[in-house]
Amino acid sequence: MDILGIDIGGSGIKGALVNAETGEMLTDRFRIPTPKSRKPKDMAKVVAKIVEHFDYQGPVGCGFPTIVKNGVCLLQGNLHKSWVGVNVDELFTAATGREFTVLNDADAAGYASMNYGVGKGKKGLVIMITIGTGLGSGAFFNGVLIPNFELGQIPYKNYKKIELWAAASAKERENLSYEKWGKRFNKFLRIVETVVSPDLIILGGGTSKDWEEFHHIIDIETNVVRAELMNHAGIIGAAVACLREQHHGHLNLKS
Repeated sequence: MDILGIDIGGSGIKGALVNAETGEMLTDRFRIPTPKSRKPKDMAKVVAKIVEHFDYQGPVGCGFPTIVKNGVCLLQGNLHKSWVGVNVDELFTAATGREFTVLNDADAAGYASMNYGVGKGKKGLVIMITIGTGLGSGAFFNGVLIPNFELGQIPYKNYKKIELWAAASAKERENLSYEKWGKRFNKFLRIVETVVSPDLIILGGGTSKDWEEFHHIIDIETNVVRAELMNHAGIIGAAVACLREQHHGHLNLKS
């Protein structure tokens, strides 16, 4: 089944048509910058432009960059505070006339890796970390999603949340070298390891494409690998999640 997958990020909103049964992207990725306001109505207009671009008529899967529970945004994340309490499913459905399945973006990226990438067939606790404007995280136990595992929200020193110190946006904001930023990111991974003791950590998101620049700094005990799908994982995973929702009415992966 061909499904439109949309990945909403702090800097860009991307979409592509995906064969949700094979995980194959059927079109090039279409990207529009995230509106500077990061407010619901402005972002819904961009989502509608992406749907229009593909002249798409069916259900849409959408990865969203903060906690979403039963379609409702629970946390501001890196967006505008007015998102809190908004039913994202209903907002995007109203803006496009298409039925939406919205889930956390790192959960969506994890879906892609657990179905078609390095996480396929992996048992135990697998954590997906997406490195971008924030630090997204998706958790899977024996292949089943544990939704909204927001490890980037852990407070750290004088920071309200550690992603303000260790995400790619901090690297850019402070003009850090990969060496300096990598030490921060490694510290974040050490905290993740201490808190949840995962069996595998998969890195995705935009900065994962630069894995060769910082992988030598990562020295935790847990095995850390890069997702092959990298920046496309959010789009592919959102489409897969939408297919599961359509067929089964829930977002659990089959092991």
